Amino acid sequence: MSTITVNHIAKALGSTQAVRDVSFEVLPGEIFGLLGPNGAGKTTSIRMILDIFKPDHGTISVFGAVAGQISANRDRIGYLPEERGLYKDARLEDCVLYLAELKGVARSEAKLRALRYFEQFDLMPHRKKKISELSKGMQQKVQIISTLIHQPALVIIDEPFSGLDPVNTRLVQEVLLREREHGTSIVMSTHQMYQVEEMCDRLVLINKGESVLYGAVNEVRRRYASHSVRVTAQGTLPTISGVTETERKGNTHTLKLPPNISSQEFLLILAAEPNLLIESYELAIPTMDDIFVRVVGRNDEIRN
Repeated sequence: MSTITVNHIAKALGSTQAVRDVSFEVLPGEIFGLLGPNGAGKTTSIRMILDIFKPDHGTISVFGAVAGQISANRDRIGYLPEERGLYKDARLEDCVLYLAELKGVARSEAKLRALRYFEQFDLMPHRKKKISELSKGMQQKVQIISTLIHQPALVIIDEPFSGLDPVNTRLVQEVLLREREHGTSIVMSTHQMYQVEEMCDRLVLINKGESVLYGAVNEVRRRYASHSVRVTAQGTLPTISGVTETERKGNTHTLKLPPNISSQEFLLILAAEPNLLIESYELAIPTMDDIFVRVVGRNDEIRN
């Protein structure tokens, strides 16, 4: 059974049609990317999933419960919103324990879990400080701890790496990947496309309130790959009819092949060159950044 099923939902906020037609599902034990430009309808979709807003059209189920019954599962959900909600005048430890108790965790158990997280996130020396005394990165780590401390089966996180340095970004990545290994479903909304490539199993891209791209990350990237290869080599590449170079960085060449030459055939042609030393050869699969720009831009052109 899917953790989340969203089926053709729509929502108007006043005179603004925030969500027009969005559909996707999130499976147990996966990290799912919820992507889109600013104002695309991501936050409104999340609020409908959490039963904060009711959809005008379409249906949503979470853990098999439909709208109106989802609140019964709220203690099984961890939510990290883009707008942070820590109590600035509370001490770090008190804040985390209070939020854990709101999710049904006994105080004694909450304290044990909190201390483990404080050690893991290097917050133990700061646990008696007020939230307002912590750096932005530290506050973000407290938010993440508060989202996970009640061991939710579903985690929805909006820009989880905001304010984190590379070391703490890697730490949060590892924590989320471990949660996935334990069977937790994670919905991650982020504008950092390289994080999507590294972490997400599947994704949906929303633009102007509609789902415009949906599927497994690797399949999506291959779907948008042109008939191109990337070659790193020492020496001069041969001139071959129909092969055009689209990019070069040092000894790395991106080449678009004509339809009559496969990537395997082209590799054999290069390998036959006596003065060419091939160091690497791969299909030139586009990044999620490239795909994001291409799909959102194309969708905007169609609408205009």
